[in-house]
Amino acid sequence: MFNRNSFNSTHAEHGNRSGIRQIFTPNIGTIIFGIIFVYMLISVFIYMTATHVRSYQVTAGPLTKNTNYTGLAVYSERLFRADAGGYINYYAADNAKIRSGGVVYGISSSRQEAKEQPVSAETLKKIHGNIDSFAQTFSDTDFHNIYSLKYQVEGAILNAALDGSTSSSTMTIGDSTLNMAPMEGVISYTTDGMEDLKDRPITADDFDRKLYEMKSLKTGDAVKTGDPVYRLIDSENWSLLIPLSAQQIVRLGDISNIRVKFLKDGITQKATLTILTMENGSYYGKLDFTSGMIRYLDNRFIDIELVTNTQLGLKIPVSSIVTKRFFTVPDEYAAFGGDSNEIGFLKAVTDREGNATTQFVMPVIYDHANGRYYLDDTEFSAGDIIIREGSTDRFIIKDSAELEGVYNMNKGYAVFRRVNIIDKNEDYCIVEKGTSYGIAQFDNIVENASDVHDSQITAR
Repeated sequence: MFNRNSFNSTHAEHGNRSGIRQIFTPNIGTIIFGIIFVYMLISVFIYMTATHVRSYQVTAGPLTKNTNYTGLAVYSERLFRADAGGYINYYAADNAKIRSGGVVYGISSSRQEAKEQPVSAETLKKIHGNIDSFAQTFSDTDFHNIYSLKYQVEGAILNAALDGSTSSSTMTIGDSTLNMAPMEGVISYTTDGMEDLKDRPITADDFDRKLYEMKSLKTGDAVKTGDPVYRLIDSENWSLLIPLSAQQIVRLGDISNIRVKFLKDGITQKATLTILTMENGSYYGKLDFTSGMIRYLDNRFIDIELVTNTQLGLKIPVSSIVTKRFFTVPDEYAAFGGDSNEIGFLKAVTDREGNATTQFVMPVIYDHANGRYYLDDTEFSAGDIIIREGSTDRFIIKDSAELEGVYNMNKGYAVFRRVNIIDKNEDYCIVEKGTSYGIAQFDNIVENASDVHDSQITAR
């Protein structure tokens, strides 16, 4: 009798063996997959065990950043106070120069109303010029400057009317007492109580900005006798004091003249630097200026940058520097030829028939200094002979010298490029721009030069 269960069991067992044989039967796809898998394993192993070439993009700039400081401004200034109480009407423009005897302000027992005042054609022309100049530079963000124009116009009219009429420091017109500047200088209507800095020792509290307060003297309120009314700066010579640490003293100790960049407006000025030692053992740098006072006279604290890193060029890591030895040949053996008329040399060779002849060779010239060209061993070997053009003089290539350089990797392999170092610290150095057969900004160079050799394939 036919046993269905026995048949199915036998069939299933046969089918399973067949399936197993089919899975492990070699075919071309399995072989290719196996080869690729082995290749990937080898590649990963090589990558993990190989020395990796690190890339560095060349930048331009100084070796290190210049140090920023906050300086305390010291001016040749004097604070003037009211001789009597009353309401003040200012006639001199804020932060503007005034002549000796020029009217600064008038003070009266009551508020003064504007009155008509006759002026000459010359004064009127001057006023028109001031208004035109103001209109050309006016900006909505500087609307407050219109008050300076108001004082300037009023002062010009009043000074023209009083010109030569008095030599005293005050003059009375009606109910108003006019006060004149006792000397030539620049007017400021601010005070901070530090107008005596030039005449007293500096203390640490002077640099505490939390204790500092600048006040405007233009309040519109009545003043009392003895209240400050204006400040007069009578010299273009002024100074900045900056606190210094012992480390900064060492760095700045040998510098007497220095460039100072004012961070407020980006303007750079020259200053004379003097190191001051105080009785409490603290150090200060005193920067003396002979101009620029008028730009900062309402600023007691001024942020600056001392421009000590003046060496500019291409900035690269010290680890990228490598030395390479080159053949040196006298430059009088150079010849010119080829389609581009480039520099080459006449190399002594032997032709197929064994006759002595010359071959014009154009090697890469890495440097030209002290009357000698620097050539690598690509086109020449030690013992090769070059012949002077138009002469029978011969030179045997044997002398050599070292050049400093880096490996350029723009093309995907290491190519030596010469550099001329002009400044250096532990981590970076500055090299000249525009060096013949050198590097340029944004070039990619090998950072770890000691792990690379000429023409080595590099990964960018």
